[in-house]
Amino acid sequence: MIKTIGSSSDPAIIKELLKKAEDWLSSYTHQQRLSFEYDEDRLFLHSLKQGLHKVLLVGPELILGKLFDEIGFDQIKDDLFRHLVISRLVFPLSKLKTCEYLLRYQNVQISADQVYRYMDKLQAQQKSLLQQISFEHTLNLFDGQISIVFYDVTTLYFEASDEDDLRKTGFSKEGKHQHPQIVLGLLVSLHGYPLAFEFFEGNQFEGHTMLPVLEAFKAQFNLDKLIVVADAGLMSSQNLEQLAEKDMNSSSEQE
Repeated sequence: MIKTIGSSSDPAIIKELLKKAEDWLSSYTHQQRLSFEYDEDRLFLHSLKQGLHKVLLVGPELILGKLFDEIGFDQIKDDLFRHLVISRLVFPLSKLKTCEYLLRYQNVQISADQVYRYMDKLQAQQKSLLQQISFEHTLNLFDGQISIVFYDVTTLYFEASDEDDLRKTGFSKEGKHQHPQIVLGLLVSLHGYPLAFEFFEGNQFEGHTMLPVLEAFKAQFNLDKLIVVADAGLMSSQNLEQLAEKDMNSSSEQE
């Protein structure tokens, strides 16, 4: 603390103290104040406030948008995909909060229902292209060769209580055993570059998710052999035998 001006519960005295504090700060920092005492200045400020309706953030698009295009994600011709990816990096919260962020800072008006419908479209129609783009980008980073992959699973729960064909109650890594969930399997390269993903029913045993993801990945990109690294819990004797049969060496890590 540098200086105490005073204190009071009287609004009039508080106003005087604020004025004293402002005067003292000006003399202490040796900064000049901007004066807007002329009518022309007041009119200009008023017109400025009247014309300023939206504040748009341009930094995320200038920086992250450029990376988005360089990776190749601009091949997915959906503006909503671009908005969701960039806003997720800048403002990683719920879909409802993402919609509020896009409206406030990007002047893009969408609803949470639109986001959910687009996620269905992404899974049904654009997933293969999305993984192809990610694979090719990662391949370029590793001089045209990907031989080691890492696999892991997690669970994503829903606040809704009703189950359906995909959302089912099961073992929850987040301790939300009473909520329906899905199981997400993710395959990444060295340094964590995403390569492939797949959703499974919420009651699916995680050990049974690894082979389908690896087989689909090998088939899609015509890969001969892979070295697979996963948690020891996924490396059952049955999985190890099947990995060997399909020319995939394995390595396990303890959690």
